Amino acid sequence: MDVLTENWSLYGEGFLGTVELTVYASILALVLGFVMASFRVAPVGSLRMIGTVWVAVLRNTPLTLLFFAVLLGLPRFGLVLPFQVFAVLALGCYTSAFICEALRSGINTVPTGQGEAARSLGMSFGQTLGNVVLPQAFRSVIPPVGSTLIALAKNSAIAGAFSVTELLGTYKTLNELGYSIIWSFVWIAVGYLIITLAISALFNVLEKRWGVAR
Repeated sequence: MDVLTENWSLYGEGFLGTVELTVYASILALVLGFVMASFRVAPVGSLRMIGTVWVAVLRNTPLTLLFFAVLLGLPRFGLVLPFQVFAVLALGCYTSAFICEALRSGINTVPTGQGEAARSLGMSFGQTLGNVVLPQAFRSVIPPVGSTLIALAKNSAIAGAFSVTELLGTYKTLNELGYSIIWSFVWIAVGYLIITLAISALFNVLEKRWGVAR
């Protein structure tokens, strides 16, 4: 218990750093995932190709390698930003590929006849997607999207290796100060558990309110 009470500010800083990474990267992942899912089902071939390539590349690239490419590669091209911003970009882009596929699977559950009926009424692709398809697809994708964002919260631990303030990185300082590494990791695990349970609780509420009835 001493390792927590005597280093409360250190744990708090790391915890808040992980929360910030999770929140910002989740917003980016949801936005990009929605855009790419729209591209994947668009009637325009070039847009479908962009969505397909985006998902194929990011889903098959190790996240650590993506961190190296973003945090160490982009500055070589003159793009210099705080490492936390680079970490958000890496996490958000990586997770967006999985969000995209979750949304696309939900879109595919909507009967094609509903889209055809909307188009027969003169709706554009964007209107059909936004007013008819997505509201129904949203109900079925709440659980997989929640699971993906929980994975994002845990994946944020990689950012600590790139000088980004986050929860897992606190163990280095605690180890140097001579604290038990076991208890250091116990309290780090508790911090991640709080974050993931909060995300799970949020999506449980969303599922009970808007999810598909079982």
